[in-house]
Formats: sequence, structure tokens, C-alpha cells
Amino acid sequence: METLEYCLFFIFLTSILSGANSLRFHLNPNSVKCIKEEIRQNVLTVGEFEVTEIHGQKVDYIVTDSKGHILAQHQDIGKERGKFTFVTETYDMFEVCFTSRVPPHVRGEQHEVYLVIKRGVAAKSYEGLGEAAKLKPMEVELKKLEDLSESIVQDFVQMREREIEMRDTNESTNNRVLYFSIFSMCCLLGLATWQVLYLRRFFKAKKLIE
Repeated sequence: METLEYCLFFIFLTSILSGANSLRFHLNPNSVKCIKEEIRQNVLTVGEFEVTEIHGQKVDYIVTDSKGHILAQHQDIGKERGKFTFVTETYDMFEVCFTSRVPPHVRGEQHEVYLVIKRGVAAKSYEGLGEAAKLKPMEVELKKLEDLSESIVQDFVQMREREIEMRDTNESTNNRVLYFSIFSMCCLLGLATWQVLYLRRFFKAKKLIE
């Protein structure tokens, strides 16, 4: 019993890090609203949305990466509820855009959009997995714990890699600043020496000094 309680507590604790974001916003007529998010490599991402239906108005959505590749799209959603799914190939910034289209002769109204984006473990259906593999409820929870642990480890590895990249960038920047400072000092010393020699020759030509 204590083991089960510990497992459930661990699931609750790590679910905060599992990756599920939700937001609600208004989409003005003939406008575009986009949401950007960073997602690491080989991560299942599921988006569930709900859009208020307004007669005579249409809403499209498109999901793209930083290079402009289309991962999911649909024109004229039509339904009030919808869903899109994709798997990331690389660590990248992804963008989800909703577009409102209103004919010129129609007076536009605001759409209300509710969007939930789930990543990794939060996007998987463990109920369906348990039924397909004929797993017991405890085994399903253990599988979820295993996936959560692996996801957290991968997140820490990603953070470590980014920390190394930032440290290398800082060291490179510091070296460049040091070299630039040395170069600037040499230029100033050279300019000061040239000014002294020039003034010395000038005063000698005017016979102000010997």
C-alpha cells in the first residue's frame, strides 16, 4: 500500500514536468494569433482545441517549425473541437497559428479559442496501452513511472547540453572581448606614440624646443 501511495505521489510530482500547457484566448475577425513553444527531439506532441462556432466565419490552424516545415494544418475547422498530433524530429521552436477568415459582407465577431498542448508522457494514452497489452492497473502505473523517469532524465541531459553550449559561448565571448581589449590598447598606445613624435617634430620645426 505504501508503495502504491509513493508511486501515485511520484506521478503527481513529476506530472508538473511532463509537459502539458493550456490557454484560452480571443481571436479577432480576420486576424492571426500564434503560440510558440520549444520541444526537444523525438517527442510526441498532441494539441486539443475548442473554438466557438460563429455562422459565416471560418478558422484555420497550422503548425510549423522554425524552418517553415508544416507539421499539421487544417482549413475551415468546422467542428467546435479538434485535435492534431505530430512527433518532433529535432529540438526546435514550434509555432501553432490560428487564423480567422470573415467574408467582406459579414460583420465579424471574436472567436474564443481554448488550446491544450500535451508533450511526451502527458500525450500518451496509457489506458489504451494497458488494454492492448492486457496490463494490470499497477503495471500501467509502473509503465507511466518508467516513461516519466526517462523523460526527466532526458530533460536533465538536455539542460546539461545547453549549459555546456552556453558556457562555451561565454568563454568564446570572453576571449574575443580580451583580444579586442588588447587590440584597442595597442591602437591607443600606437596613436599616443605617433602624436608625441609628431608634436616633437612640429615644435622642433618651429624651433620651440631643441
